[in-house]
Amino acid sequence: MSSPPEHLKVGLCTECLHARRVVSAKGSIFWLCAKSETDPRFPKYPRLPVLRCEGYEETGRLPTE
Repeated sequence: MSSPPEHLKVGLCTECLHARRVVSAKGSIFWLCAKSETDPRFPKYPRLPVLRCEGYEETGRLPTE
């Protein structure tokens, strides 16, 4: 059985203006929230999946598969 698409595992971050997908040297994938740099309410690496977020701003890009 295959794993669910990334946008279902990650949530809103896949489409958020402030989120960036980070791949470590060992191949682990993390989602970095740029809002954390200026607002302490936002964690640098949010717990996934993110289903609600006050800082969410849609980018218009399609969710990654």
